[in-house]
Amino acid sequence: MNVTANWSYPTAIRFGAGRIAEIAEACTAAGITKPLLVTDKGLANLPITTQTLDLLEAAGLGRAMFADVDPNPTEVNAEAGVKAYREGGHDGVVAFGGGSGLDLGKVVAFMAGQSRPLWDFEDIDDWWTRADADAIAPIVAVPTTAGTGSEVGRASVITNSQTHEKKIIFHPKLLPAVVICDPELTVGMPPMITAGTGMDAFAHCLEAFCSPHYHPMSQGIALEGMRLVKENLPKVFADGTDIEARAHMMSAAAMGATAFQKGLGAIHALSHPIGAVHHTHHGTTNAVVMQPVLRFNRAAIEDRLALAAAYLGIAGGYGGFYAFVGDLNAALGIPATLTDLGVANPDIDALVASALIDPSVGGNPVKMTAENTRALLLDCF
Repeated sequence: MNVTANWSYPTAIRFGAGRIAEIAEACTAAGITKPLLVTDKGLANLPITTQTLDLLEAAGLGRAMFADVDPNPTEVNAEAGVKAYREGGHDGVVAFGGGSGLDLGKVVAFMAGQSRPLWDFEDIDDWWTRADADAIAPIVAVPTTAGTGSEVGRASVITNSQTHEKKIIFHPKLLPAVVICDPELTVGMPPMITAGTGMDAFAHCLEAFCSPHYHPMSQGIALEGMRLVKENLPKVFADGTDIEARAHMMSAAAMGATAFQKGLGAIHALSHPIGAVHHTHHGTTNAVVMQPVLRFNRAAIEDRLALAAAYLGIAGGYGGFYAFVGDLNAALGIPATLTDLGVANPDIDALVASALIDPSVGGNPVKMTAENTRALLLDCF
């Protein structure tokens, strides 16, 4: 199967193995002549990053990198990135990496021309209209994991370093102008990161599919995204060099982030505060709380998940789907509980309070309250 294509939805995407070679062309298409490559500390010195910088330099686009990015990027990282961007006289960003590098790269491009503080643009009501849209720099996104789908998203998740809360920064122009999805860049992901990021993509599709909001386009994308994860995540976990399966996982990641315009839910409402406070891996945390959330939402989603199970080739309706999630987690070595994940001495009241103000809450099929959310969280330990 030839998994190489150019797509124009939801933005311009150059998809296929080896297409990182087109990074300079992508910058030109986005109107960038002097890019700042933003990535995370873990990727900064890896061959895929060096290769990308070599390609930019060879094309006369300079060689500039900012990599002071934490696993859960903060406003402190953002300020440092904007400083590097301005001092370097850059005119665009190559956001390179997993969710952290992509999210921070997008925010650097967004904030470089703004005069208001970052938190003024949180995803609340129409706060995004406060931004000077003309001052937002163009973004080329290059994912190196297959999970968050941030490369096709209009938002970034940034952790407030003072309150340890994950905040969502939103603006339509945070959507990158050009995306390069090259599955060869994901080959070096270790199995546990492959598992965690893959389950993040699955969680996005699952929650979008179960959200009660009306968005049939997202519904269809979410369903096929789940199928791609079901068929391909076990393959790439077992053999990271399976390029075709890696490609399908990259598609699933982009599909999840496109689908969750329909909404997310309790999985993300829990995993955002847990990750912000306890520094757990986001996708792995999603996987750990997935079955408890399926139980929590059962009455509202039972019929809908029976339809999904049929499409996915899973027998037994809701019960079969629920068992499938447990079996998949076990096969991927995902911890069974938050305790096993390393969450120790949690402040349950604080986590519940944070969960209830998370933007994901509104998409959950069952209304989340202080009482039922507390019970749900305790059920995850």
